[in-house]
Amino acid sequence: MTFRLKALTAAMATTIAATLLIAPAQAATEIQWWHAMTGGNNDVVVKLANDFNAAQSDYKVVPTYKGSYADTMNAGIAAFRAGNAPHIMQVFEVGTATMMAATGAVKPVYKLMQETGETFDPNAYLPAITGYYSTSKGEMLSFPFNSSSTVMWVNLDALKKAGIAEVPKTWPQVFEDAKKLKAAGYATCGFSTAWVTWVNLEQLSAWHNVPLASKANGLDGFDTKLEFNGPVQVKHLETLIELQKDKTYDYSGRTNTGEGRFTSGECPIFLTSSGFFGNVKSQAKFAWTNAPMPYYPDVAGAPQNSIIGGASLWVMGGKSADEYKGVAKFLAFLSDTDRQVAVHKASGYLPITKAAYEKAKADGFYNDQPYLETPIKELTNKPPTENSRGLRLGNMVQLRDVWAEEIEQALAGKKTAKEALDAAVTRGNVMLRQFEKTAVK
Repeated sequence: MTFRLKALTAAMATTIAATLLIAPAQAATEIQWWHAMTGGNNDVVVKLANDFNAAQSDYKVVPTYKGSYADTMNAGIAAFRAGNAPHIMQVFEVGTATMMAATGAVKPVYKLMQETGETFDPNAYLPAITGYYSTSKGEMLSFPFNSSSTVMWVNLDALKKAGIAEVPKTWPQVFEDAKKLKAAGYATCGFSTAWVTWVNLEQLSAWHNVPLASKANGLDGFDTKLEFNGPVQVKHLETLIELQKDKTYDYSGRTNTGEGRFTSGECPIFLTSSGFFGNVKSQAKFAWTNAPMPYYPDVAGAPQNSIIGGASLWVMGGKSADEYKGVAKFLAFLSDTDRQVAVHKASGYLPITKAAYEKAKADGFYNDQPYLETPIKELTNKPPTENSRGLRLGNMVQLRDVWAEEIEQALAGKKTAKEALDAAVTRGNVMLRQFEKTAVK
C-alpha cells in the first residue's frame, strides 16, 4: 500500500507540474483579427500574426479572412451589434466615415495607446497616410496597415511592339498610345482601369486639385456636398465614352476583378492600385513597370498629389483591459521599422513610418525596384490641399455603386458624360443627407 501511495503521489506531482508548465500557453489571451487579404497578402497577414505570437506568450493573435473589404466591414458591424465583434477589424479607407459614426463600436487608437501606456508617436508615421485616419487635431482613430495609391501599370514589351519609345506621362499621350497599341494587335483593350470611381473620379480629382466634394471632401464635416461634375471630370468621362466605342479604352468593372486583363497581356496599360504589385510580379510573363497616374497638362498645377487607398485597422469597442493591452502591444509590434520594411518589400504596400521609408531608400531597395516607390512619390508630390488630403464620405460603399452605375450608363451610350455625373452627384447628395441623420446627433 505504501509503495502504491508513493507512486500515486509521484504521478499526481508530475501531473500538477506538467499542468503548471503548460498553463501560461493555455492562458494566452486571444486577439481576433478580421481581414480582407487574399493570396500573397494573406500570407503576409498570417506571418505577422505568427511572428507576434512567437515573440511573447501572453497574447495570441488569430487572423481570420472575412471576404472582400465591404464584406469584412459589414460582418464586423453586424458582429458588434450581436455582441461578438473581433478585437481588430481591417476596414478599407472609404469606410472611415462610417466607422467614425459608429459611436461606441470602436476604440480610437490614440486613446488605446494612451490608456495602455504603449510607446506611440503619431509623428513617426507618414503624414500623407495618417491624415486620412486622424481627426482635425491629428488624433489617430485607426492604425494604418496596408496603404496604397493608384498607379499606371505598363506592359513594356507591348509598348516596344507598338513602336512607343517612352512610358506616357499625360492623358493625351495615353489616349494616343492606346490607339497605337490597338493597331499593333491589342484589339480588345488599348488601356483600362480597375476601381472605376476610385481611379476616374476620386484620384482624378485629387491629382488635378479639383474638388470631389465640399468641406475638404468631407474631412471637415459630414454636411458635405458632392462636386465631381465639373469640367475636368466631365471632359475625362467624355473621352472614355468616345474611346470605348472601338475598345481603345475598355471598361473593366467596379472593383479589381478585371486586373487579370493586365497580367494576361490583354490590356497593355492598366490603372489600378500599387498593391497589385504581388500579382504582377508572380503572374506577368512580360517586361513591366509602373508609372505615376497620367494628368491633363492644360489643368493648372497638375499633377497635385494622390490620395491613399488600402485599409487601416480599427479596434472594436467593448473589450476588457487585458485584451486592449494585447491589441496595443500588437500595433506597436507592427510599427517596428524592420518589420515595416519587410512587409513593404513582400506586399508592395507602402511603409507606414518615416523610418521604414528612409531605411528602404538607404538600403538601395528602390534602385532595383523603382516601381515600389511610385505611389510614395505620388502621395508626397506636393503638399496636400483641401482637394487632395483625402475623402471622408458616409455610406461610401453605396455611393461608389451609384457613381459606377451612372458611369456605366454613359459608357453604354445611354447618357452624356454631363448627364451621368450630374445624376451621380444628385443621387449621392441624397444619400449623404440620409447618412447625416444617423451619424450626427
